Amino acid sequence: MSAANHNKVLITDTTLRDAHQSLIATRMKTEDMIPIARQIDKVGFFSVEAWGGATFDSSIRFLAEDPWDRLKLLKQELTHTPIQMLLRGQNLVGYRHYPDDVVDRFVEYAHKNGVDIFRVFDALNDIRNMTRSMKKVRDVGAHLQGTICYTTSPVHTNETFIEMARDLYAHECDSVCIKDMAGLIMPHAARDLITGIKKAVDIRVDLHSHSTSGVAPMSYQAAVDAGVDILDTAMSPFALGTSQPPTESVVASLEGTARDTGIDLIKLREVKNLCLKLREKYEGLVNPISERVDSDVLIYQLPGGMISNLVSQLQEQDALERRSEVLDEIPRVREDLGYPPLVTPTSQIVGTQAVLNVLLGGERYRNVTKEVKDYVRGLYGKSPAPISDEIRHLIIGDEEVITVRPADLLEPIYEKMKQQAIAEGLVKKEEDVLTYIIYPAIAPSFLRGERKVEEIPSKQKQAAAPADIPHSMEVEVDGEIFNVRIISVGGSAVAATPQVTDKIPRGDIQGGIKSNMQGMVLEVAVSRGAEVKKGELLLVLEAMKMENPIHSPVDGKIADIFVDVGDVVQNGDVLMVVE
Repeated sequence: MSAANHNKVLITDTTLRDAHQSLIATRMKTEDMIPIARQIDKVGFFSVEAWGGATFDSSIRFLAEDPWDRLKLLKQELTHTPIQMLLRGQNLVGYRHYPDDVVDRFVEYAHKNGVDIFRVFDALNDIRNMTRSMKKVRDVGAHLQGTICYTTSPVHTNETFIEMARDLYAHECDSVCIKDMAGLIMPHAARDLITGIKKAVDIRVDLHSHSTSGVAPMSYQAAVDAGVDILDTAMSPFALGTSQPPTESVVASLEGTARDTGIDLIKLREVKNLCLKLREKYEGLVNPISERVDSDVLIYQLPGGMISNLVSQLQEQDALERRSEVLDEIPRVREDLGYPPLVTPTSQIVGTQAVLNVLLGGERYRNVTKEVKDYVRGLYGKSPAPISDEIRHLIIGDEEVITVRPADLLEPIYEKMKQQAIAEGLVKKEEDVLTYIIYPAIAPSFLRGERKVEEIPSKQKQAAAPADIPHSMEVEVDGEIFNVRIISVGGSAVAATPQVTDKIPRGDIQGGIKSNMQGMVLEVAVSRGAEVKKGELLLVLEAMKMENPIHSPVDGKIADIFVDVGDVVQNGDVLMVVE
């Protein structure tokens, strides 16, 4: 390798994955990606991030597209440029840990269908949760990029991140990524961290950041000066805001310097023009909040659209005026839970618990989600800092905390689930089994061809309020799904009466158990006529992907139940009656 090539900054373009996940809720269709991929392949990028993250979920949930087919089609176009994916360690592209046999099959088929580079991370930086997927990536012969989730806290320092880089190097990673999902890394921190990693180990370093706080372009320049090897960027029509810095700007800023990328701006212009047309097509999906600089992220550390997600949740609970209380509570919950980096799923775990602590009033952690309990039990991995005995007892009582790798407790399920999927007539190819295992709730309807393609709203439709305005709708911001009640459209107020079914009463009923938030009924744990004890589980609501259990406030008998699994309920709905 010549000195010139060694000094060259390499570029990973994120337009086909993280950029449109950040700005248009991961809604870019495969048919729109193909022309871009064809043009991108002529540019000379180090890689194109085009798969993983929320793209898998959104493809089957909203676009009625097979993500495996997307990968194969992109591979046909990207013959000179490696395809890169974001892999959530033991979580793969889902939100929970999967057994090792599922991890092995997923990596094998992802590589077989076109993934050349696997960026593997764990939300807690617990390398135990990354080892299985990393080993399998090495086994199939793909490029392994071990990942450090960057955050700031009393227990996260450049020294701890450099030590993690040493550990990733010992696991035979081909490169290391500093994944700054919230756009927190300051220029001096980027310089010192990259310099420190390069002194500690001989490995390529990639910096991935977001422009949420407005600091990323400055930190990228500091990273270049410190010798960073790879920078993550996005084509300008899908750059900035909660996305990455613009590819064209970064390339132009280095042109003629010792770190020149060698990329032709004319070739980039051809890609940009295609992206501009797509930006116009998807403009109706762009959330204005995601385009702005949000300095609050430097205080609360919520990545991407999570702050706007919390706003949506508070609007649904008629509690938007309590936003500042929730934002103040988030750092406290994060401290209580041992300072987890805030990235999927820990950002949802911390954010939802903060909402519950504020809205339900009284004692903090009076109502705790299943995910928070599992986190404290150690089922997500080891928390960066120890959780105090007081908080642990408050959340899980005297339950034991596991110290083993969480996946060691999971039995193999691949063959069992495969036979189940075959019996339901859902399997046409082996990859369908993985889709079924990772998304059991929505995969059956997708694999049967029952999912409908979501229409892309136009700017005109956004501007003009329709005659028949719905009271609520399901929306997604930055890959997170919410049910939002509409208060007004285009300045015209909408009736505030929530959309409910006739069977769910509201108001005061003696013995009535009310919903304390908007959500979907995930489980009804009791039946009419059943005797229950105080504190016994009655039902589980799902909101912001978290499970929120509702317990009986008294000893009594279930006199009536007004909801079924799958019902969407509003704050104040009476769910059942305990006499």
